[in-house]
Amino acid sequence: MFISKGKRYTQEFKIGAVNQTNERGYSVAEVYKQLGIATKTLYHWRSQLSDKTKSVKAPDDQL
Repeated sequence: MFISKGKRYTQEFKIGAVNQTNERGYSVAEVYKQLGIATKTLYHWRSQLSDKTKSVKAPDDQL
């Protein structure tokens, strides 16, 4: 018996959803209703992506 782990989203989709809240000024509630994803998922993606940008920017701080 196969149990699905839920829907999978591409990295580009995640970045686009997060950018709508960060750069375009939409609220999380507006984005989750428009895209049909859970608010918890969107907050998780925001956290993940902000951690990745911090780790990418860290070497630049040393200059």
